[in-house]
Amino acid sequence: MGVSGAGKSTVAKAVADALGGSFVEADELHPTRNVETMRAGLPLTDDDRWPWLARVCEEALARAPPVMISCSALKQAYRSFIAARLPGVVFVHLTGPEELIRNRMASRSGHFMPVSLLDSQLAILEPPEEGPTCHRLSIGGARTDTIAQAVSICRRHLTGPGA
Repeated sequence: MGVSGAGKSTVAKAVADALGGSFVEADELHPTRNVETMRAGLPLTDDDRWPWLARVCEEALARAPPVMISCSALKQAYRSFIAARLPGVVFVHLTGPEELIRNRMASRSGHFMPVSLLDSQLAILEPPEEGPTCHRLSIGGARTDTIAQAVSICRRHLTGPGA
């Protein structure tokens, strides 16, 4: 989870590959209206997000476990919604310097999310507290290190304590 440009898709896909799991790209599940809204530089509302989050959960439930989901899940209410539908879900919050994230967003091509919307995402972000079902992971280092740490976190949750 995290703001656009944090590396959610890259990390979730790599973790799914490393653990022999499935990958759900939540951005691909946005209805056309949401994509057009964001492409126009307008932030989504909660009303825009609820049906999308429900679709993300439905897609995850249809996949073979373990399932890694690349999803912003910026507010606690969104994470609670997901957790109620996906028992055992664990959130890995990718965090990093705003400048790094802006640069990543500016350098990617073919994505509907403009850099201008980062401010609105940061404004509504409710960073989760670290705990048994949420881990904070810095993206400031090498991407391979971030992925290795995410794999380790997810593997521990799949195999239990001490694994």
